[in-house]
Amino acid sequence: MKVKIDDLNWKILECLQENARESFANIGRKVGLTPPAVAERVKKMEDLEILQGYNAMVSHALTGHQLKAIITLRAFMGKLKPFLATVVTFEEVVNCYRITGNENIVMEVVLKDQFHLEKFIDRLIQYGETRTHIILSNVVSNAPIVKG
Repeated sequence: MKVKIDDLNWKILECLQENARESFANIGRKVGLTPPAVAERVKKMEDLEILQGYNAMVSHALTGHQLKAIITLRAFMGKLKPFLATVVTFEEVVNCYRITGNENIVMEVVLKDQFHLEKFIDRLIQYGETRTHIILSNVVSNAPIVKG
């Protein structure tokens, strides 16, 4: 379903993507609306699921997770559905995508150390062939979606 987003809503979205905790009063000053008008537009965008939530960005390194990795999985025949049912229980997985191509799954994971990584891969290999890519640094993260 395609939803038409007007220019004012785009400006509100830009403000919220920059700082989701910004007050409706501050957003209103930036976009030329009253705080109640901003609140009404935000509520409508939430109802339409244009705005799908607000998240805190937490440092994996400062929470005791030395490794961040991308792991792809190429599921064995008949193992994709069991994996999809189980992956939601893996605490290490912060994002998981079902994709096209040779692999079926891409996961972003956080791990305490290389020993934790080894144990995690041991849990995955029953579902398929894995490839692991250790993340060295963040180049782009949560870039805003812009009017296009």
